[in-house]
Amino acid sequence: MATSSARRPANRRRRFWNYPRRGKGPIHRWIPSWRVVLGSFLGVFALGAGVVVAAFVTTEVPTTLGSVNNQITTIYYSDGATPIGTLGDERRVKVALDDLPPFVAGAVVSSEDSTFWTNHGVDPRGLARALWNNVRGLPTQGGSTITQQFVERTKLYSATSLPDKAREMIIALKVTRSMPKEEILESYLNTIYWGRNVLGIEAASQAYFGKSAKDLTYSEAALLSGIIPSPNNWDPDVNETQAKRRWQRSINRMYTYGYITQEQRDSAEFPTVLPRPAATNTLGGQAGFLVRMVEDELKQTDAFRDHPEWIRTRGLNIVTTIDPRLQDAAVSVAESAFTGDNPADPAKLSVGLVSMDPTTGELRAVYGGKDYVTQQFNFATQGRAQGGSTFKPFTLIGALEEGHSLTERFDGRSQIPIAGWDSESGLGPRNFDGANFRSIDLLQATADSVNTVYAQLNIAIGPDRTVDVAHRLGIPESIDIAAVPSNVLGVASVSAVNLATAYSTIAGQGQRVTPHIVREVRGLDGTLLHQGPTERTREFEPDVMAAATYALTQVVEKGSGATAQELRGPNGEQRPSAGKTGTSNDNISAWYAGFVPQLVTVVGLHQESTDDNGRAVEQPIDRFGQWINSRSGMTGSTFPVRAWTDFMKVALDGVPVEDFPSYTPPRPTPSPEPTPTQEETPTEEPTVEEPPADPQAGWVTVPDRLVGRNSADVVQKLQALGLRVNVVEQDAPDPASTVLSVSTPSGQRVPPGSTLTITVSKGPAAPPPTQTPAPTPTPTPTPTDPAHDPPDSSLLQH
Repeated sequence: MATSSARRPANRRRRFWNYPRRGKGPIHRWIPSWRVVLGSFLGVFALGAGVVVAAFVTTEVPTTLGSVNNQITTIYYSDGATPIGTLGDERRVKVALDDLPPFVAGAVVSSEDSTFWTNHGVDPRGLARALWNNVRGLPTQGGSTITQQFVERTKLYSATSLPDKAREMIIALKVTRSMPKEEILESYLNTIYWGRNVLGIEAASQAYFGKSAKDLTYSEAALLSGIIPSPNNWDPDVNETQAKRRWQRSINRMYTYGYITQEQRDSAEFPTVLPRPAATNTLGGQAGFLVRMVEDELKQTDAFRDHPEWIRTRGLNIVTTIDPRLQDAAVSVAESAFTGDNPADPAKLSVGLVSMDPTTGELRAVYGGKDYVTQQFNFATQGRAQGGSTFKPFTLIGALEEGHSLTERFDGRSQIPIAGWDSESGLGPRNFDGANFRSIDLLQATADSVNTVYAQLNIAIGPDRTVDVAHRLGIPESIDIAAVPSNVLGVASVSAVNLATAYSTIAGQGQRVTPHIVREVRGLDGTLLHQGPTERTREFEPDVMAAATYALTQVVEKGSGATAQELRGPNGEQRPSAGKTGTSNDNISAWYAGFVPQLVTVVGLHQESTDDNGRAVEQPIDRFGQWINSRSGMTGSTFPVRAWTDFMKVALDGVPVEDFPSYTPPRPTPSPEPTPTQEETPTEEPTVEEPPADPQAGWVTVPDRLVGRNSADVVQKLQALGLRVNVVEQDAPDPASTVLSVSTPSGQRVPPGSTLTITVSKGPAAPPPTQTPAPTPTPTPTPTDPAHDPPDSSLLQH
């Protein structure tokens, strides 16, 4: 029969996973059977229970829990033994729970964990309530019990992820089973951070009310309990309005849970709080600058970002990267500006110095100011001033990446017309002291810091290229460098540590590192909690960096960094170095950023005064010291390079000399003079002598008779020779598009790819419109003397 063929064969086995189900309707066949649902639920439950049991059994209670003694954080120099300073100036003072009025503990329990005396270390209802409020977008709640907070605060880790939170809950459950509630609460009260650099209820009572915790009133206890979640932000001396809200909340909850009477609640008055203490001189001199740098850096790390108070309250041992010998040298050379004959005024002049290892990013010395207590502003890291010509290497590197060569030649005359340069006069920038260089290559332009050449180069590669290189070198993206031609002259403001980072990438031959002052952080038990970053990122190719480094060595050998030639090795041998001076307009800032392969150091000067309204205003740096009579004022080649050299002499004492990566310098322009050749004895097979190599082989000769021709023809002719052309237009009596001059004389040989500037006529200026005069009798013509005709105004332009 037909129906028998539809039956399931008798030998077919029943499927274990009966889904989708056969023989059911189109909807029910997709609904799992109760067996599948029940089996899946039991399986998941068993698996979850097994995971929980395994986690509970394997999770151990930390042995240091509840026994944290010294909470002062100590910061050391790089030797790990010499202290710089401490954080957390108040030491924790233990107090027994029995010595405190009952309402002190009651205030804390009411505010932080009302079920403390009955829960098992975890409050499921509190967790559910916190989760529900968070889902609905209501004020965030943590749901942590006092026991959980105690676990988190005494064991140095932050329970931010679900596994960490689960681990914290398991430890809290185990702690509740192994420790009496009174002991947990007493330990909590003695370890909690209350702001003002204090730990524990006793130190907090002294800091806020000037009395022992045993003498606190219920109103004072309510205030202290109310600000526990955010003591630095809710300190009455910082935010009295929020402090009063939290105090009232605690008062109400203390009444609700029976720790005070209704009469006490109704008559409670907000307590009088002592003002926050002023800074002490424990951070005087350089210590304060270094300690603050350490704290600021650690606040940005994964280990302390969520709990910055741990830096001050967990008794950490922090080893910095600062070398004590180099730090002493930095202080000595920086403060030499304020000593001796004709000293600078420390109230006006700011000096910054940063020395950095280009292979690791470790800061080896930092000078941010004379005394942190009197001036907390760190000029080395926070102070910014125009970078001046220290930005020129950024443009040079961008050009080298695009295939430009150090032998490429440009017009080096001062204030020449440059197409694309935006100025009211229509002329390019002025060279230092108005110097004129005619046609020079990039190597000499770097050594002599020729503004005109670098303006042309920046326009050739595009100012946005300079911005890109600056940021890739390490100038932070937060520093706004405008993509305009003048950015090559360093109009953007940077700090000493910014420049040190950028020049470290050059010294590191294209590998960028992260500047940092913290080498490692360990807890009281020796556990490594944080390690400074030492990774290197390749940003530029080595051949580009080798060429840029060679160009910067010429600043020392032939230019404004000549003082650095004093550096010597252990055996008196010359130590090669490279760098760049920088001076802003009107000498408001002065820099020297220099390096050897092992160390980068930046020295900067900046001067400010106050106007009639008390606002800080920039002003030219007053001459001081041996430069008191300097005609050019305080530039990068004065105190900055002098201080750099004196510091590096100390820093590199006994350090072996390392050479920069090999780079074949461009051949000199002059051809070698011929020398007489000696006759040789003939042999059976005469040797074929190869002619001597021409140092200018492959160079291009600038053609004759370019002036007076049409500019389109000249541009085409020069480009066909492999040259770049910069066209500048100016008014002239010659017909429009006539070439008036060429920056490089005819017959001179230049490397391929060099840029020649041609000046082209825009045509004579249009005469002003005149009115048609009424007809008059024609007078008899009289001969005129051409010598007395008025000159064409266009001929007066240069």
